[in-house]
Amino acid sequence: MMIADGILVADKEKGMTSHDVVSLVRRRYRLKKVGHAGTLDPNATGVLVLLLGKATKLSGTFLNEDKEYIATMKLGENTSTGDSEGEVTAAGEVSCSPEEAAAAVSAFRGEMDQVPPMVSAKKIGGKKLYKLARKGIEVKREPRKIFISEMEVLEVSIPVVVFRTVCSKGTYIRQLAQDIGTQLGCGAHLAELRRIRSGSFGIDRAVPVSVLKRIGPEELNEKIIRV
Repeated sequence: MMIADGILVADKEKGMTSHDVVSLVRRRYRLKKVGHAGTLDPNATGVLVLLLGKATKLSGTFLNEDKEYIATMKLGENTSTGDSEGEVTAAGEVSCSPEEAAAAVSAFRGEMDQVPPMVSAKKIGGKKLYKLARKGIEVKREPRKIFISEMEVLEVSIPVVVFRTVCSKGTYIRQLAQDIGTQLGCGAHLAELRRIRSGSFGIDRAVPVSVLKRIGPEELNEKIIRV
């Protein structure tokens, strides 16, 4: 059976790269063209918009749409990668109250400059930053404008803070967590991240990777959004 052109919203598992998911779908369903509209870090889970067949031409459109995340941040520790995968590089006492922590998170709303982290897929001089970081090389990164339209604190249990954010293309949540930690004076890193929406595609429409590994072409076609 032929697989339809269109959009497949996947729910990426932790530990997989976005490319891993693309390769899985390409191989399993024998597709020539599969792309995605917005990378998710291996440590993150959630919405990964896959573009199948002729829909790959629409990648630019979907890449520019806003994203929504649920992030879990741990105060008091900076890490080498800005998330829980890295080594702790600095640890400090968390002396802020839950109310102060919540206020600091809520203040990160609106337009602001953000410096891309070294552990990111952004290219400088044709080279991806994370590949340079693996070699112990750090290069100067120019800040760029981002826009955070929503910032909602869901839970505060010091040293852990859980928040929901809606942000523009190119926003790095691990950097956001680090910046909040700097603002509070105790440091912080991103402990967990789940993307619950990319543009108009929410987690309620996402197909878990475990399901993609077992369903056949007919069932897959039922889950593809035609464009």
